Amino acid sequence: MKLLVKILIAIAAGVLVGWFAPMWLASTFATFNSIFSQFLGFMIPLIIVGFVTPAIADVGQQAGKLLVATAALAYAATTFAGLLAYFTGTLTFPTLIGGETGLAAVESGIKIEPYFTVEIPAPLPVMTALVISFVMGLGIAFIKGDVLKRGFTELREIVQKVINKAIIPVLPLYIFGIFLNMTVEGQVGAIMRTFAKIIVVIFILHIVILLLQYSIAAMFNGKNPLKMLKTMMPAYFTALGTQSSAATIPVTLRQTIEMGVDKDVAGFVVPLCATIHMSGSAMKITACALALVILHGQPVETTTFIHFIAMLGITMVAAPGIPGGSIMAALGLLSGILGFDQEMLALMIALYITMDSFGTACNVTGDGALAVILGRFFGKKKENRVPQVNHP
Repeated sequence: MKLLVKILIAIAAGVLVGWFAPMWLASTFATFNSIFSQFLGFMIPLIIVGFVTPAIADVGQQAGKLLVATAALAYAATTFAGLLAYFTGTLTFPTLIGGETGLAAVESGIKIEPYFTVEIPAPLPVMTALVISFVMGLGIAFIKGDVLKRGFTELREIVQKVINKAIIPVLPLYIFGIFLNMTVEGQVGAIMRTFAKIIVVIFILHIVILLLQYSIAAMFNGKNPLKMLKTMMPAYFTALGTQSSAATIPVTLRQTIEMGVDKDVAGFVVPLCATIHMSGSAMKITACALALVILHGQPVETTTFIHFIAMLGITMVAAPGIPGGSIMAALGLLSGILGFDQEMLALMIALYITMDSFGTACNVTGDGALAVILGRFFGKKKENRVPQVNHP
């Protein structure tokens, strides 16, 4: 919650200061943002390799039908949420955002240029980093490469330290500079109106996704989906407060068992889904990305977005367990597949973190629905007891 508060303060302060900021201050923050965005671009391939490779290796080295079924179901749910957000957005966003009007507002006004910039080339192209991650992760799982796995695990720890110590703490200042410059350039009105509308749509979408997930789950256990959702509400509200799927695991597990899921199944599925099931996150990222594409007047290509969502479902498995971790893992896909520039990436970060708690709540509450479905096939079979008949 501290990061969310800082982001909200940074947005408000950036807009406020932007109304009377002199050009030298705007150019100073443009310079800072330019350098920071170069560093962020440098880190994106390392984030992909550092998180995706050990995540695939971890999953691949485990065995069992329940693991495969859980991973497949979590991926299907995450991908479905992204597709639902995309097709809902294509129907509603053009009217809500007002494509040409929004584009005119974004392109109007002066452009703030940095005093200078520092080029920090990325060590790998984004798609190259993704391919390396899949090849190395699957290879480590296949040969049981403990040495390589330990090396990539240590790389993950290094990257996570960089995110925790050098990126996350600076994000509020970076976002402050973005909104200050947007205000000076006359863009902030269109952006803020877009933010408000998209947040409302995403909030409605995450409720729809939960209703769909529990309606499907009810087909497997015959219970009332609304009653199951009511049972999961403690997990939902815990996630709202903690913004962490991992921190909510004890509550999610308790409520899932209370719904009648076998303890062994729940004990396996809930902790695993806290890492690999990201319906809420995929829905938010897809909706926000689509909104910014429409706002900036870029073509909305269905095949490109389907490609993006399919890759997003895999990348979410490797999202670091920190506030905003999912959007950090997705930055490479946003730039590599959708062609987002650094300003659009900054807006994605701000918009995502503003709604981070709702996405996390959607993720963990949906974990219960997946556990219900899997419990139908992997739960312990109750013995069919034949009633005793007392013969005279």
